[in-house]
Amino acid sequence: MPLQKTIFRPGINREGTAYDNEGGWFDCNLVRFRKGRPEKFGGWEKLTTNTYLGTARALHAWISLEGTKFLGVGTHLKYYIEEGNNFNDVTPIRSTTSAGDVTFSASNGDATITVADTAHGAVKNDFVTFSGAVSLGGNITAAVLNQEYQIDTIVNANSYTIEAKDTSGTTVTANSSDSGNGGSSVVGTYQVNVGLDVYVPSSGWGVNGWGIGAFGEASALSDTNQLRLWTHDNFGENLIINQRNGGIFRWIEANGTNTRAANLATASGANLVPTKALQVITSEVDRHLIVLGCDPISGTSRTGVLDPMLIAFSDQENELEFEPLSTNTAGSLRLSSGSSIIGGVKARQEILVWTDTALYSMQFVGPPFTFAVNLINEGTGLISPKGAVTTPSAVYFMSYNNFYFYNGTVNTLPCSVHNYVFGDINLTQSFKIHAFTIKDKNEVGWFYCSSSSSEIDRYVIYNYSENIWFYGQLVRTAWLDSGIVNYPRAVESPHLYQQEIGFNDDGSPMTNVFIESSDFDLDDGEKFAFARRIIPDFKFISDPNNGSVNVVVKTRNFPGDSLATNSTNEISSTTQQSHIRARARQMALRIESNDDASNDGNLSIGWRLGATRIDIKTDGKR
Repeated sequence: MPLQKTIFRPGINREGTAYDNEGGWFDCNLVRFRKGRPEKFGGWEKLTTNTYLGTARALHAWISLEGTKFLGVGTHLKYYIEEGNNFNDVTPIRSTTSAGDVTFSASNGDATITVADTAHGAVKNDFVTFSGAVSLGGNITAAVLNQEYQIDTIVNANSYTIEAKDTSGTTVTANSSDSGNGGSSVVGTYQVNVGLDVYVPSSGWGVNGWGIGAFGEASALSDTNQLRLWTHDNFGENLIINQRNGGIFRWIEANGTNTRAANLATASGANLVPTKALQVITSEVDRHLIVLGCDPISGTSRTGVLDPMLIAFSDQENELEFEPLSTNTAGSLRLSSGSSIIGGVKARQEILVWTDTALYSMQFVGPPFTFAVNLINEGTGLISPKGAVTTPSAVYFMSYNNFYFYNGTVNTLPCSVHNYVFGDINLTQSFKIHAFTIKDKNEVGWFYCSSSSSEIDRYVIYNYSENIWFYGQLVRTAWLDSGIVNYPRAVESPHLYQQEIGFNDDGSPMTNVFIESSDFDLDDGEKFAFARRIIPDFKFISDPNNGSVNVVVKTRNFPGDSLATNSTNEISSTTQQSHIRARARQMALRIESNDDASNDGNLSIGWRLGATRIDIKTDGKR
């Protein structure tokens, strides 16, 4: 019997039909290509059992001069610095009341506490810490009140509610003796307002209901009515952070992880620091703090109203000085193409800045202009603030209808899964999309929401050294490549994971790992094909003597038919051949991981497909 090697073209191609793509791969999940051969994705495990609050959408790593490794983690509720597997809450403080400005009231038999604080400025889910309170007289003791709370409801501008709890988090119900107000020394310390965990198109132009507001009136953007996205970068050992459309804050490394980030605009020595920003980024070579999208200067102060096309930059070596003077290099410039800056990344000798419709290059040129900005391309906006990423070969980015790369010029990136991705994507949640790299594998990719999901559930990857695409399903709301950290790190809240380590899902089998070919036939389907055995060629990684995969043969007689599973054969490292009986005009081959937690030999085993052969011949017409 003739033997045919099942060597298909590398990468996934979904631009045509399964039959049209004969000789290629058509579908996969948690499988990548390396040197043209498909292999199982690397696994992941929790870095620590400790958790954090909120959905994390931003990670940033750096090392102090003493060699301490830090990881910034920005969620829609808080900002943390992970160090030594501990998440340290460094969320900035928004305001602190005077003693006696806050009072409490409770009702017998109810855990709800009403907090009175005139013009508190809080929103639902904000965090506030009380101090100086005394007992209300019964179960609501001083220890119950003097701790951090998350606000349950906003009653009005002057009051809100919390749910009473003890120091272990157990709900506490007031009794008839809880008639006090907490005393005259209560202080409320409010953290910066939380943001949303979902993008809601409820801000900007023309969002009000019919007849609400003056004609042409735009609703105000704020850092609380949109998806919370943090940006961050180092200025020396210190960390500069910003919540999109919110303030700029600085965490000082020398003060330790038990201190919070503080508002840069009110720091000692600060001069005209923007009070609102879309993104912060450090120009490392020339040592300027660059603010993308900010409030302009008016007289001797900032306006407090964000101009989404304005870029400001600090004096060289001084992140606190933003007043443009003849004696410094601080200044600003305004982009012209587009309506808002979406995001920026550092590239070789330049900073790339995208608006919603264009790409600019920002380069340091020295005094008196400091920075020059050149329009690189129009019509290739960025799909999300984190939709671009830098690799050693180019900067890759995603727009609303295509993938691109920049290597001095903007080029469309041909994509064999273009229709698959853009035909099944939830564009209302496009701001959640984030680009990532796995540089050890020469891969760049994007996590995105499928059309049926409001949260990240899929990825698409491009191998830029082999020029191939593949995709899969995985929930990762933020990603950081290896470098400062030993393995890539990613988040599926509330946990932080190490990626590309082993071949398990945090000690459990990775599920739904497969790759499936397009249809193949003999004589263009003129005659039936008969397959009777498979001669496998697999390399099992980690433990060459253990592990197995399932080889599935699927059949159909016409392209319009549904594929039917003809046989499923388990293939191990010792399998010489596996017998099948498949007869059809068209066949497809599917390889599935056979992970089994009950069988240690199959757990933590990777695999790589070689030149598996099928014993197949023509079998006449019907």
